[in-house]
Amino acid sequence: MATDSALRKQLLELLDGGNAHAKFEQAVEGFPLKKVGVRPDGSPHSAWELLEHLRIAQHDILEFSRSADYQSPKWPEGYWPQSPAPEREEQWNESVRAFKANLKAFEALLKDEAHDLNRPFPWGDGQTLLREALLIADHNSYHLGQLVLVRRLVGAWPE
Repeated sequence: MATDSALRKQLLELLDGGNAHAKFEQAVEGFPLKKVGVRPDGSPHSAWELLEHLRIAQHDILEFSRSADYQSPKWPEGYWPQSPAPEREEQWNESVRAFKANLKAFEALLKDEAHDLNRPFPWGDGQTLLREALLIADHNSYHLGQLVLVRRLVGAWPE
């Protein structure tokens, strides 16, 4: 019987990023905390808003993938922070850690071959673990690009 281990490996590499864009760590490490709440001219979001949106959306996909009992936040307000800057500087680091932990937890689902990548979840509208992995990769890639751009615009991208 053929396995899907090659596909799982490719999905894990896709989630890790770095092939066609900056990795998450590159986008967030060393970001000056005094600039994470700045919305550059013409940008609808600050780095904080983008980071929190990434964290919230990824957490939503992870929990949806694990449980029929999970309730998603209300769209769109539940997926974005209420202010452009964190209330406390430490919130930035907490959000970074939570994003990494949630990604690691989702990767554990992918690594566990007991989870069929193609079997629709018994809940939802036909979503599969494969679909959710691709959704995380697509969503993260899009918003990481925005985060890098915001970081450049506030003068905080390492040269």
